Amino acid sequence: MPLLLRTYLQNIAIILFGLLLLAPQVQGATTAGSPSSKQDSDGLPLGQMLLVGFAGSVINEGHPILEDIRQRHLGGVILFNYGSDSAAPANNITSPRQLRKLTTRLQQAAPNRTPLLIAVDQEGGRICRLKESLGFPATVSFATLGQRNNLAFTRQRAGEIASTLQKAGINLNLGPVVDLNVNPANPIIGKLQRSFSADPTVVTAHAREFIRAHHERGILCSLKHFPGHGSSTADSHKGFVDVTDTWSKKELQPFRTLTREGLADTVLTAHVYNAGLDPKLPATLSKPTVEGLLRKQLGFQGVVISDDLTMGAIAGQYTLEESVEKALNAGVDMLLLADNRPDTTTRMLAILQKLIDSGRVSRQRIDQSLKRIEKLKNRLHESNKRDHV
Repeated sequence: MPLLLRTYLQNIAIILFGLLLLAPQVQGATTAGSPSSKQDSDGLPLGQMLLVGFAGSVINEGHPILEDIRQRHLGGVILFNYGSDSAAPANNITSPRQLRKLTTRLQQAAPNRTPLLIAVDQEGGRICRLKESLGFPATVSFATLGQRNNLAFTRQRAGEIASTLQKAGINLNLGPVVDLNVNPANPIIGKLQRSFSADPTVVTAHAREFIRAHHERGILCSLKHFPGHGSSTADSHKGFVDVTDTWSKKELQPFRTLTREGLADTVLTAHVYNAGLDPKLPATLSKPTVEGLLRKQLGFQGVVISDDLTMGAIAGQYTLEESVEKALNAGVDMLLLADNRPDTTTRMLAILQKLIDSGRVSRQRIDQSLKRIEKLKNRLHESNKRDHV
């Protein structure tokens, strides 16, 4: 073979070999990619199913939360004036002016027809993120309202809270608490004066006024903590909570009534274990409790939000992947994580995609949640349009 031809063929072989080596890398870069690109290729905006915490009171360009909203379809954020992790406090709320600038920046990052859920726990009394000491109006506890038992007064105070949220750019209040004050010594409900009453009729009546006052101002609400945390003797933030011997069916009454009246925008689950409802799993992870009791028996077809999956009752018993899988298969639609880490959304998207790819969570189950979330957000979109007419 002539030398020139042999050299030419050798060079061709080297080039082809190099292309073969590069092919898997190129394919990986174009088809695997980040969790966000993967879920885009599947047509699933998985980020809509996440409600996350983040650190910072000022959001500059390049902050991870803005990228999560723009690129990863993040469904919502939860704001705190402190953080669950002392090493990474949220510190999202420092003044009325600062908060409005923050929420405006967050909402501007969201696609026009898909408003971002901006959530907060603004119950009143001790559970109050927008505090008087930071320049916000004073509030009173649900226990105070229940003891006074004047529905007009409750409507007035709830209206003041809702107006504060509206001015601040917050569109989801994680309240009212409709737990019954069955155990006044309860460390997370009774002792913190978060329940209107031990009487389900009183609780329902005041919760109704609270919700209506928020709806008048375009604010969504969340009934909590399903199926009832008021009879517990322990705090689910810290560890395992068993209400098997203390819970009763009357704790369902506010959830049932408000759902039938069309006043339940969302429902937030409790991390309580009740062997009478599910002998294996706590409520947030329990299909008999969420899908069976809440949806089929009580008729709620809206968005179910998990309580924070980083709380001790869940994180102390299950890995994050296990809790996500069980919560989704139970019927939960939005997963709440308040760890304030910059990589929370990307970590969660990777878990979600893994569960879908492996078949441990079906695409049909995901589609159900995304449709419920879209329907909820359409209400906000229509409300925003009316406000600007």
